[in-house]
Amino acid sequence: MSLVSPSAALAIDPLRVVITGAAGALGTAVTDAFIRAGHDVIGIDKHEGGNANPHARWLMAEDLSVAEQARASISTSADLLGGIDVVIHLVGAFAWSPIAASTAALWRDLYAANVETAFNVIQAALPHLRDGSSVLCVGAAAAQPAAAGMAPYAAAKSGVARLVEALSAELRPRSIRVNAILPAIIDTPRNRADMPDADPAQWTSPEAIADVLLFLAGRQSRAISGALIPVSNPG
Repeated sequence: MSLVSPSAALAIDPLRVVITGAAGALGTAVTDAFIRAGHDVIGIDKHEGGNANPHARWLMAEDLSVAEQARASISTSADLLGGIDVVIHLVGAFAWSPIAASTAALWRDLYAANVETAFNVIQAALPHLRDGSSVLCVGAAAAQPAAAGMAPYAAAKSGVARLVEALSAELRPRSIRVNAILPAIIDTPRNRADMPDADPAQWTSPEAIADVLLFLAGRQSRAISGALIPVSNPG
């Protein structure tokens, strides 16, 4: 009888993948990429994926910054999948606000949307992750360094980065890898509408980012953990 390491097992089996924020532009691209690769996907969002991949299963969660909703969504996902191999947390929020015009409420809202959702989802997933699994989050290139008007958002995304770094160290004994991607401007319909004078040819496509996440979820990236990876190249 031969023993198979956790990382080797992930190279053979279809991955059981949970994607939060799966109904958005990036979430749709990520969901499609993992399904095309033959993996079993559950998408979690406050909106059901309207035109999303019909092969994905969907769960509704109004607010993942509420710990009970995160636990219920993740527990149901684990039951449906028979466990979890990959968690991809895409939920977040953005706001531009100079310090002089900012409010403590805005800072709290961005912290809840970016940090608390990530913490709640990952903490809820830990008992369901098999050794050798992968956890992926979304940080922001704008957090390193923060430009004018970016302080509330950058502070929240810096919190995500520190969460990823600490979790990577804590989960190393189980060979669970934790990484974050750092996008700049993603080429989405919302960003095109909000920035009509900008050149989207300089932005990064959701599909290109999905390719990076697919790589980070698999055995090929087994040496990478605790990394904050820029995904800001046009394409």
